Amino acid sequence: MPLSASTSSSVAGTSDAETAAESTTTAIPTGLSTAEAQQRRGRFGPNVVGETLPSFRRLLLTKLWAPVPWLLEGAIALQILLGAYIEAAIISLLLAFNIALSLAQEQRASAALSILRKRLEPTARVCRDGKWHRIPAAELVPDDAIELPIGSVSPADVRVTSGSVAADQSMLTGESALVDISVGATIYAGAIVKRGHAFGVVAATGTRTYFGRTVELVRIARAPSAEQHTVLATVRNLGAINGVVALAALGYALHLGFATAELLRLALTMLLASVPVALPATFTLSAALSALTLSRRGALLTSLSAVHEAAAMDVLCSDKTGTLTQNTAEIAEIVPMPGFTTEQILHLAALTCEPTGDEPLDAAILRAAALRDNIGVEDHMTRREPFDPDTKMSQACFQASDGGQMRVAKGALQAIERIANVEPDVRRKADDLASRGNRIIAVAVEAAATQAVLAGLIALSDPPREDAASLIASLRDLGVRTVMVTGDSAATATAIARDVGLRPEPGPHGDGFNRAALSGFDVFARVMPEDKYHLVQAFQASGHVVGMCGDGVNDAPALRQAQVGIAVASASDAAKAAAAIVLTEPGLSGVVAAIIEGRMAFRRLLTYTLNMLVKKIEVVLLMAYGLIALHQPVITPMIMIILLVTNDFLTMSLTTDHVEPRREPQNWNMKQIVFTAAFFGGCKLVFSAGIVAVGAFGGQLSPHAVQTLAFLAIAFGNQSMIYVLRAQNHLWDSKPSRWLVFSSVVDTAIVCGLVLSGVLVTALPLPWVLGVGIAAAGFALVLDQVRGLVRRVPGLGHRIAR
Repeated sequence: MPLSASTSSSVAGTSDAETAAESTTTAIPTGLSTAEAQQRRGRFGPNVVGETLPSFRRLLLTKLWAPVPWLLEGAIALQILLGAYIEAAIISLLLAFNIALSLAQEQRASAALSILRKRLEPTARVCRDGKWHRIPAAELVPDDAIELPIGSVSPADVRVTSGSVAADQSMLTGESALVDISVGATIYAGAIVKRGHAFGVVAATGTRTYFGRTVELVRIARAPSAEQHTVLATVRNLGAINGVVALAALGYALHLGFATAELLRLALTMLLASVPVALPATFTLSAALSALTLSRRGALLTSLSAVHEAAAMDVLCSDKTGTLTQNTAEIAEIVPMPGFTTEQILHLAALTCEPTGDEPLDAAILRAAALRDNIGVEDHMTRREPFDPDTKMSQACFQASDGGQMRVAKGALQAIERIANVEPDVRRKADDLASRGNRIIAVAVEAAATQAVLAGLIALSDPPREDAASLIASLRDLGVRTVMVTGDSAATATAIARDVGLRPEPGPHGDGFNRAALSGFDVFARVMPEDKYHLVQAFQASGHVVGMCGDGVNDAPALRQAQVGIAVASASDAAKAAAAIVLTEPGLSGVVAAIIEGRMAFRRLLTYTLNMLVKKIEVVLLMAYGLIALHQPVITPMIMIILLVTNDFLTMSLTTDHVEPRREPQNWNMKQIVFTAAFFGGCKLVFSAGIVAVGAFGGQLSPHAVQTLAFLAIAFGNQSMIYVLRAQNHLWDSKPSRWLVFSSVVDTAIVCGLVLSGVLVTALPLPWVLGVGIAAAGFALVLDQVRGLVRRVPGLGHRIAR
């Protein structure tokens, strides 16, 4: 249907908000000057709500009121009850040191998180000095003119002056229904724009907003990850097992005639030996350090557990536009229908574009329209409906210069087919253009009281990113399968898939996600946002750990459902709020970095966890051995407390160790880990028990000196075990980190200083210290060879965690 001549000129090619205002029934606000904004900033303050930090007193109480401190406090009370005031004072000092060290490690993790928060601060598009640009949301002041596009989170209370939106305010009001907000109404801080597009004026900021607080756009989640729960559960079970051993040992000690006070000390020591003092702090510190590393590599973590989940990810559902392609839309070809011209197609399409031209597709159309049109404002715009991800269309209503009422729609061909007839030859032409990798946009126009007709097709090229194929190959080498998920046509998706190294055959969509489809296809085209959620669920039901890339407001459910939700660089605010990882650069390089860093963090935590479990198993069994062989406790509560500090906390330096990432997804196999810990715990028990036997029977050491010797054997044996377990092959094949070496030196110095000086323990002469040190070095070499031999034993080697 031909248009009147006047429709060849309009606001369509205009790219600034001021001209757009002339084409709408309500004006877009012009905003403040920089001077006015600074004046209001001084008066109202920043658009933030001060974070309430816990007081030092509260932090101290949390460190004193927990299971581990309870045990130490119980030991202090017991020593006071028994009249051992000096020991009680020493344990109090060690408890204080334990608290100080824990606070220091948490401060280190918090410092890393603070850096991430600054990188994740929300921004807002604001008009200052007559120009639109993006600023941190914290710099907004009352009367600022801002834009609220679809997918954005309102950064303040905003009075709408142009356009209309449907907003999700459930996080504020608890009501799940969308709220329609038009000119004159207020959208509150924290509400998510689900549909529509609006401009408005900031009404209130910071603590002056209606709900009295600013809802954070992106929170740094510090909740324990799934594997941390698994490890802690295993340790609790191990504690129960150790409890059985302890009860048996206590029963035997009672049989030997131990006094009540001695039985209490023995029970307390065994309980302390079973507590994973530093495990939660180690997981948090490891994740925080990894998050800080990834922030320099194009990936920001909003959930600390995401780095551990990334280690296990084996399927990545990737967006196409901007992730696998360059997101630089250029018009490749325009196909007008009979009765329409190329200029008219461009003009009609431009009418539906956002005047700011932020979207690459809109920007390409506006550029082309500006080159071909004589820009004017002869057509009077009455309403513009921004792109709706549900209908996959954007629309505009206007009054043409001849007085006729017109409506134009722009969107995917399958969407336009619902309102306009599309001939078979047009579909064939569209398929031909799409087979070359082009994205096809259809334009339809409708006059009053008539049916919409197809005006033409616009083919936009968006070539693959130069690094897309290599990054997909890198993911494949890491054992991660990449699946392209796009709303574009199957022909377009097939062409891009072929270029980036994916199997080009498209899979089913909608309700067709089944096990066969999931395993047989790398491309899913014409996927609606809600389909992504079901696709993620289908992969998870098949036993996969899924990463999901998304950018739109309606991708949020899929991003939350995936174990690793990833918001791409161009994602909406709502998508970023739902994601666990926010990419700061286009492409998949940030995802590859997250997987590699996650697997490195996994190796470090595996080494720490194995070391911890080995120590818990060995110490309780060694105490039982001492009762049976020597009829005396070989470890005192004081020695156990020293071991908690020197071994549990100083070995947190393993979170900085040099490791090589594995080429396959990493999962916590706790049965395998416990089996490995039991094997090495038994080996370490042989070493420590042998040293104790030599001192007690061969060296004729006193009972107190034997206890010091047991302490020395455990401490030196722990250092040997660390370097054996951290190595993927032989212990001399990889270089440890400087922090790990430093902690080993400090640990050894503390132990040697205590043993040689006789502080807190009975002194031993230097030859004994040197002898145990040499024995520990030999133990490490022998254990390294034993591990290699065991790995080659059929039916046994696969059970040793590597």
